[in-house]
Amino acid sequence: MTRLILATRNAGKINELRSILADAGLTHELVGADAYPDVPDVKETGVTFAENALLKAHALARATGLPAVADDSGLCVDVMNGAPGIFSARWAGRHGDDKANLDLLLAQLADIADEHRGAHFACAAALALPDGREAVVEGQLRGTLRHAPTGTNGFGYDPILQPDGDTRTCAELTPTEKNTISHRGKAFRALLPPLRALLG
Repeated sequence: MTRLILATRNAGKINELRSILADAGLTHELVGADAYPDVPDVKETGVTFAENALLKAHALARATGLPAVADDSGLCVDVMNGAPGIFSARWAGRHGDDKANLDLLLAQLADIADEHRGAHFACAAALALPDGREAVVEGQLRGTLRHAPTGTNGFGYDPILQPDGDTRTCAELTPTEKNTISHRGKAFRALLPPLRALLG
């Protein structure tokens, strides 16, 4: 059984990929970055989601000698030419301040009419092997931005993105419903063929 490491300390993300691997009949043992506490976090210096995902995956593969998976994701707003994009987690200036990021984005879009509030969550997922081989894929969840947050599930911009074809925001979906349509779920599932090809 091949051990595979996912570049995250988020248990929810690890369980999501574990479930996708199991559903696909892949028996790789998946662990998170917590299993290797001496491995330092990687600075996301890329200018695209794909570059950041590959940076993290290669760094982890080199440090552990194991195949590594990493992802990078964010919200891309149509009328803002794809911003906040790779800056989604630090849009208001401090990394991970969800409320400040959300408040700033809503203020910036305050006078934008409903028909121009299209946006999508984007995720790039990368696989890197210690020998340098790599694969990167992407997934998207398209929707419309609400004028005010609704729902208590999820995190980040989930309370304002209403997926196309639904009447609820991502933060009103159950975790199972969200995982089925999410940008990360789509990217992880798109990574299955490269995983099979590179790891067997």
